[in-house]
Amino acid sequence: MLFVWPSEAFAAPGLCTGPVCADAITRSAKNHWQLVLRLEDQQGHREKVVMDCKAGELSPMAGLVDRGYARALGLRLCRYVA
Repeated sequence: MLFVWPSEAFAAPGLCTGPVCADAITRSAKNHWQLVLRLEDQQGHREKVVMDCKAGELSPMAGLVDRGYARALGLRLCRYVA
């Protein structure tokens, strides 16, 4: 379930696709969307990253959890909100 507010949307807990879960979708002051994603791998490593829809990049770009799938999913979500 996704609740939409004028400047921010929150994903319901458990809105996950594989190892990627959505936490929030926000719109910055510069009028571009940012997705807050939680990542988890099979070893139990967890990280929270932000997908900048304008730049098409995750921040932070490196970490213990693989970001390939999260970036691909983030880019797809960015196309829907843009």
